[in-house]
This record gives sequence, structure tokens and C-alpha cells, in this order.
Amino acid sequence: MLESHEHLDKMFHALADRSRRAMLDRLTRGPATVSELAEPFDCTLAAIVQHVKVLEAGGLVRTEKIGRSRTCRLDTAGVARAERWLQERRQLWSDRFDRLGEILERTPDTPGGRE
Repeated sequence: MLESHEHLDKMFHALADRSRRAMLDRLTRGPATVSELAEPFDCTLAAIVQHVKVLEAGGLVRTEKIGRSRTCRLDTAGVARAERWLQERRQLWSDRFDRLGEILERTPDTPGGRE
């Protein structure tokens, strides 16, 4: 269980940065080299490499060295894990609000309470 939380921590850390989210958005259109990912940013290639490493550690990106270039791809399994975790929380809160609504419907009106 601890490993699962550690993995989620790394994933959400990776998603917490605007530049990394922009890189993920770019990768939804297909693979890109690190240099291609760097194009829209005003920072060094070394900084982009560090961002890619964080995305990789978070399980959101896979990289492959082809010749002199490093190609990045979206790791759909990692993205699916994040979606699954969020969906589980959404369902939990939806169920709780449904139960609260049922309780409130059965609760008689009290002075100063619901009308």
C-alpha cells in the first residue's frame, strides 16, 4: 500500500507543474523528442530533461533513446492509474452526498432549520 501512495505522490508531483502538463498535452498528439518538447519553452535543454525525468518517475511518460535523440511518449497506463484514483474518490464523495441527501430528506424540519 505504501508503494502505491509513493507512486501517486510522484505522479501528482509531476502533474503539479504547468510546464510538465504542457509537455503531456503535446505528447497527446504523438511522440516527440526532448528537443521538440523544449521548443515552446524559454529554458535550457537541461531543464527540459529534468522535467522529462520527473514525468518518467511519475509513470506518465516513457522515453527511448534512438540514435542521438531521446523520444518521449505518453504512458497511457500511468495516465489511466491517475484517472482511476480520481474516479474512485469522485465515486466515494458522490455516495456520501447521496447518503447525506437521504438523511436530510428523512429529517423533520426544525425551527431555524430547513424550510
